[in-house]
Amino acid sequence: MSNLSAEEKKYKKFITIVSIAIPIAVAALFGIKLPNVEPLSFLPPIYATINGLTAVLLIGSIIAIKNGNRKLHEQLNTTALVFSALFLVMYVAYHMTSESTKFGGEGAIKYVYYFILITHILLSIVVIPFVLFTYMRAKLGQFPQHKKIAKITFPLWLYVAITGVVVYLMIAPYYVH
Repeated sequence: MSNLSAEEKKYKKFITIVSIAIPIAVAALFGIKLPNVEPLSFLPPIYATINGLTAVLLIGSIIAIKNGNRKLHEQLNTTALVFSALFLVMYVAYHMTSESTKFGGEGAIKYVYYFILITHILLSIVVIPFVLFTYMRAKLGQFPQHKKIAKITFPLWLYVAITGVVVYLMIAPYYVH
């Protein structure tokens, strides 16, 4: 017999579904181009800015909790979660209406770019269940477990947020307008 509460079971089921569905949906939608739709070429700097703001929120969140301000910590993390969802929607919308941009750099910078891009993409998939489980632990008042998983979630999420900005800045000169 399981020691999990009904609420925790419900959260875990939701998190599992979302953690699998998001990467599959993004991959599927990435291959769909909407015909006769104006390219949403204005979105990349917006969603890169949202990634940057997410990083700022995460850093502010850590400062808030280290200063004992649990309420501000919760508000900043909730906002970071909303920003990550907004990023995802804009990112998919852009790629459904625009051709992917090829990186034009050569030499060592090309390898640096692809290393950052690949780790960003892989960790953006990995971080989904971490973020959701960390959030769930806090919502359920399971603060020792929350703190334990947050020590993994925070650096992963921060890396994804920061590298999203770096990837944008590195590829921005190659966007076709």
